[in-house]
Amino acid sequence: MPGDLAAIELLYPESFPDDDLLPLVRSLLQEEPAPLSLVGIIGSQLVGHIIYTECGVIGSNNKAALLGPLAVSPAWQRQGIGNTIVRAGLRQLEDAGIRHVYVLGDPAYHGRFGFLPESGVAPPYALPAEWNGAWQSKSLGGAAKPGQGELLLPEPWLQSVLWV
Repeated sequence: MPGDLAAIELLYPESFPDDDLLPLVRSLLQEEPAPLSLVGIIGSQLVGHIIYTECGVIGSNNKAALLGPLAVSPAWQRQGIGNTIVRAGLRQLEDAGIRHVYVLGDPAYHGRFGFLPESGVAPPYALPAEWNGAWQSKSLGGAAKPGQGELLLPEPWLQSVLWV
């Protein structure tokens, strides 16, 4: 993974030219315990990256994770890279005993993986009304959805700018 950092640092500005996600990505990759960080490689070129951050839910003993950020090089989008690394991550999380995964993102995209709108577990900040349906979750390993609660995240995620 340390050898991938330079390529990851090129990938995010290319994938998100209007957003500076590098400070978040760098902070997450330095967290302990380390998040699940997966890359997509074509030939010798890094073309995709995803981070799953382990977190908790107030009121639940089940392990949870937050998906994001996810980046795929624009030249390689719509070719299955994102699909492959999202699914690989979900399998690894399930094998590690994670029971719920949360994401703030496009419902049409994340719905392909079984994510559904989440109303019981709240993100750390209120979301804009126009993002209705963008806060989503997926249960793994046959786990029942947790009841009401709030997502407990590490410090890098506790910046309101990431949620508005």
